[in-house]
Amino acid sequence: MAIEEETRIAKATGATRCRELDVVQRLWSGYGAIRRYGLEGSDRESLIVKHISPPTAADHPRGWNTDRSHRRKLRSYQVESVWYSDYAGLCDDRCRVPECLAMERQDEEILLLLEDLDAAGFPGRRTTVDSGEVRACLAWLAQFHATFLGNPGEGLWECGTYWHLETRPDELEELRAGDPALWRAAGAIDARLKQSAFQTLVHGDAKLANFCFSQDGTSVAAVDFQYVGRGCGMKDVAYFIGSCFRDEACEAQVPALLDFYFAQLRAALVARGSDNDAGAVEAEWRELFPIAWTDFHRFLKGWSPGHWKLHSYSERLARQVLAEIGE
Repeated sequence: MAIEEETRIAKATGATRCRELDVVQRLWSGYGAIRRYGLEGSDRESLIVKHISPPTAADHPRGWNTDRSHRRKLRSYQVESVWYSDYAGLCDDRCRVPECLAMERQDEEILLLLEDLDAAGFPGRRTTVDSGEVRACLAWLAQFHATFLGNPGEGLWECGTYWHLETRPDELEELRAGDPALWRAAGAIDARLKQSAFQTLVHGDAKLANFCFSQDGTSVAAVDFQYVGRGCGMKDVAYFIGSCFRDEACEAQVPALLDFYFAQLRAALVARGSDNDAGAVEAEWRELFPIAWTDFHRFLKGWSPGHWKLHSYSERLARQVLAEIGE
């Protein structure tokens, strides 16, 4: 029997009536939907319902892409439920995330009742950003990484992000013919990131579309924690910057943006009374930035060789990394 959304909403919020206002987003490959509900008789006017209900092979819109892909998606939603039950409460207003009001799991079906960030003061979505908005997102990432530096992340992805090597062997194999040097170096690149002495939790899909902006654009909250797990913070930073800028802009913007991020990270570690040496964290992570960028570049080249992010800046960084590794 499927989980009944409206019954669960009433139980969690005390609402006497709820009604669907809109579909915020359909989940990838027919795995469910995210909806906004209006509430009556509750101290909340609205909430977000993320309902994961995987299709069967018979009604999947394209058939299973691969069994591995299906298992990865299922695991990602399980991880997100663990994130909201065990970790989200550790985030404060400096790395704002939606409050989870209730959760229900039934076999492979998951229902998450989440705070409506629009109503909480984060109604803005961006497809392009100005310098202040980019910095608001980088400040969020710095606070997030400082909050979870050294956290083992039990129950989350052992290796955070959706593109890491173990979960993407098909894309790696596609790379073999297209860029054999990068294909040969993939394991060494992955190992460098995993061997970082300073591991934190990474958001794992920290693209611009997953940040919700305040009205004035000076602060953000983040959503979509399906790929949160252990990793070097540069994986989030490189991926985020790459989601905002094209070729020449990346080259022009990266130095100042890294300086800003690390200033924010240092301040966040000091404010939290961290035992970690902020200078040592910065020194190591700065060295790993091009490695992290190249790791995503490796995935993208195997997954979508014509993608707009495969530009000359990414290629130059990748060739520098390959030269360092000895390819």
